[in-house]
Amino acid sequence: MRGFLVDRKKVKKFSSRVDLEVLKALRKIATAEDRRLYMVMDEAFCDYLAKKGVMRMSQKIAKHFDKSLHEFEALYQELA
Repeated sequence: MRGFLVDRKKVKKFSSRVDLEVLKALRKIATAEDRRLYMVMDEAFCDYLAKKGVMRMSQKIAKHFDKSLHEFEALYQELA
């Protein structure tokens, strides 16, 4: 995750609302990848910001993202 242009030492706990199915999918991915939910959510936020041109992904992150897309393609299709 250090490939993003952001100081990873500055984190902020916050509360929000999310669609139940989105949350279930994020938890499923976190469990499958043996990661904590906040890490998966942080990656999703950063990917969104990169898509909008606010942040850019490193090659390492892009590689992991591509792997995730391939590995969880069926899940993503169900959510679409």
